[in-house]
Amino acid sequence: MKWLCCQLGAREHFAIPRALYRLGILDHLVTDAWISPSSAFSKLCGRSSKLQNRFHGDLRDARVKAFNSSLLFFEMLSGARDSKGWSKILDRNQWFQRKVVSFLRSQLSTLNSQLVLCSYSYTALEPFRCAKANGWKTVLVQIDPGPEEERIVAEEAARVPQLAANWQPAPPEYWDLWREECKLADRIVVNSEWSREGLVHGGVPAEKISIISLAYEELGVGRRGALQLQRRYPDRFTDERPLRVLFLGLINLRKGIARLLKAARIMREEPVEFWMVGPVEIANASTIADAGRIKWLGAVTPNQAAGFYRSADLFILPTLSDGFAITQLEAQSHCLPVIASKNCGQVVENGLNGIILDEPSALCIAGAVRECIASPDRLEKLASASGVRDKFTIGALVNQLQRLGETL
Repeated sequence: MKWLCCQLGAREHFAIPRALYRLGILDHLVTDAWISPSSAFSKLCGRSSKLQNRFHGDLRDARVKAFNSSLLFFEMLSGARDSKGWSKILDRNQWFQRKVVSFLRSQLSTLNSQLVLCSYSYTALEPFRCAKANGWKTVLVQIDPGPEEERIVAEEAARVPQLAANWQPAPPEYWDLWREECKLADRIVVNSEWSREGLVHGGVPAEKISIISLAYEELGVGRRGALQLQRRYPDRFTDERPLRVLFLGLINLRKGIARLLKAARIMREEPVEFWMVGPVEIANASTIADAGRIKWLGAVTPNQAAGFYRSADLFILPTLSDGFAITQLEAQSHCLPVIASKNCGQVVENGLNGIILDEPSALCIAGAVRECIASPDRLEKLASASGVRDKFTIGALVNQLQRLGETL
């Protein structure tokens, strides 16, 4: 049974289509943009373009359908209309679905009649309707815990309105369309127990849900890290050589940033600095001058991110809710110990390669960081046990998808 994978964006470095291709069962990858590094399109975009990651060498010989020109036209039109926020998200999702369905209809005579159509949440409804009309199986890859996650973020926004910026809940239409996707899905894949619980709480039948962890496997990355780093820490941390704690990702309330900033204020007199790397999506970030030793480092390229992973002493993820949070694996691939909440993929083994927070509160965050400041030797042991475990590799994902396919 062949699979056709529909994917808006480069989620997880195209891990699922890469795994399906390795199995020999990927019929097509259908995506919004696919830009070979050697193409004229790539040179036109420039090295700093976000579209530069819309390619993976593992799929260079796969059948890929992309809508590069249409995507650029959509973005230009959106800019001209000053479309933003949820309006633009809904428009983009609908645009992609129309392009996918048009492609599917043009290929009906050549597509395998025994097909699995795999699509990511919020862009799956129209492709699923087309699939069902043709007797195909459908797999929905759910990227987050759904409405339950929105409830958690809404509570946080109400708790710290001074940081909430212009956060708005999704319009009812967004969730109505998603519920239709869930109804049409033969199987729903989530990446963590946390997401499974969120979906069940939101009314999704538990028997539809399968947990498949994300995979992280870039060139040279093995079980013990990309560079086989042997991290060395000072005998003690001081004001001149503080503990360097890295947060990398979207800097927003969902990621627990309000709690992290409060922890930084609590620890303002202690030998620690917090590196905040990523797009800032909170209000008043530039005015938070009393929040301890915080460095706001902005959005970065993948190569720049790797540099921060190498230079940091510790990675922190106090998230309130994440479908998985692949940054945990990126950090482990650089042999970084990780402090993480329980509200994401279960990557950290508490006390072995990191610390799991009892709860993502400022006091718990400060307590965990203080443990690391007080014991550089322990931090070194956590680092020595870090690295991407076998269960989070593409090979493991291949096996899990194969088993899933046998149940459809």
